[in-house]
Amino acid sequence: MKTKRQTKIIELIKKNDICTQEELSDFLIKEGYKVTQATVSRDIRELKLTKIQTVSGKQKYVAFSEKNEGMLEKYHRVFRDGFVSMDLAQNILVIKTVSGMANAVCAAIDAMDFSEIVGSIAGDDTIMCAVRTTVDAEALIKKLRKLVD
Repeated sequence: MKTKRQTKIIELIKKNDICTQEELSDFLIKEGYKVTQATVSRDIRELKLTKIQTVSGKQKYVAFSEKNEGMLEKYHRVFRDGFVSMDLAQNILVIKTVSGMANAVCAAIDAMDFSEIVGSIAGDDTIMCAVRTTVDAEALIKKLRKLVD
């Protein structure tokens, strides 16, 4: 039961901006889990969840694996080095890269695990990202802009 609950927690924080233990408890209860504040607190600690600032300025829970933490700056650098421009067509984000860099930049974007992205595909110098909604697409552009500014 613990493993299923913790897997659900990871799924929930990837799909939702969950800012407090109480919000996480509420989501888990809606999913059919019977949890206490102590259980949620222990799960947060065991999963090594941390909080990051969202575009709106709020803090939300995220899961960073130890492997990912060390690699995150490398992914950012690959994105910055290959990035040329980006444009939006409703919920499709099109990213232009230096010729031959699209696959590396796309892999870096995938590794950064943006919850807004449903999937991505790369050519030689172009990446297309299918984004959940147009609102998510606007938020994603802001996040990616911060990496190159």
